[in-house]
Amino acid sequence: MNFTTKVPVATYAYPIDYSSKLLSLGSCFAENMGDKLDYFKFQVKTNPFGIIFNPVSIDRLVDRVINQRLFTESDIFFHNDLWHCYEVHSELSHPDKDTFLEKLNAVIKTMNHQLNKSTHIIITYGTSWVYRLNSTKEIVANCHKVPQKEFTKEILSPEIIQQTIQNTIDLIRKVNPDCRFIFTISPVRHIKDGFKENQRSKAHLITAIHHSPFAIHNYFPSYEIMMDELRDYRFYNDDLLHPSQVAIDYIWIRFFEHYVDSKCFDTMQEVCNIQKGLTHRPFNPDSSAHKQFLVVLKEKIVRLQAKYPHFQF
Repeated sequence: MNFTTKVPVATYAYPIDYSSKLLSLGSCFAENMGDKLDYFKFQVKTNPFGIIFNPVSIDRLVDRVINQRLFTESDIFFHNDLWHCYEVHSELSHPDKDTFLEKLNAVIKTMNHQLNKSTHIIITYGTSWVYRLNSTKEIVANCHKVPQKEFTKEILSPEIIQQTIQNTIDLIRKVNPDCRFIFTISPVRHIKDGFKENQRSKAHLITAIHHSPFAIHNYFPSYEIMMDELRDYRFYNDDLLHPSQVAIDYIWIRFFEHYVDSKCFDTMQEVCNIQKGLTHRPFNPDSSAHKQFLVVLKEKIVRLQAKYPHFQF
């Protein structure tokens, strides 16, 4: 008997391997997938500007990075004892203005190099809902706990999202015509927007991607897997909004089975064994058995690093 509806996942035409250089952008689920890729020692960079939920803000940052438009004092503001920027996540905020600007512009230069050199770019869209700053009419990536009255909330139409996706693709391909894209929609539920509003938001994202011939042919259905294969609250964290670790692991398995070159699977298992060994906590650290275990573990690491010099444990 089958107790779940299996979502079909097509095998990706341009599989990821250990020579691939990956950049993962978007919502917190982009971080989940980035963490998994990093755990298995793939060459991945995740959200250099922090978590970004909506397509317009992702596109705006890509445009800034590719055209190397550095941040200036006019792009930042002081609030609650920190300097912030409406284009980036609050994790980058800083108490010193000059340090903050230097940090932001250093990320532009680093990310510019990453966009130029990436073989695969994974973009995870989280929501169609956006906040527009009343004083500038610009859509922000993060409100930084500025009072709600300073913003107007609106939802992006599928047409605007589709145009934004295409613009992001065109921008990146202008500097890196050979890179491959993977698009997905975050399975995280944005219930603070409301139940109907969350469904409407995801529907706009899905509609936009399905009306983009390029995006739909490079689409991984993480949202659909969560909704159809894992349609039970036991697959959510305690907040009932974010996928649990079990759900993340399951979606990751569906991803690597179809998007990672099968020639990498044995190496991935070796990496996994080493990672588990590194987290092992012995009853007696001074025992000869544990010391021998560490010697063998070190030998495994050295052997893998000889083959893949970029591996760091």
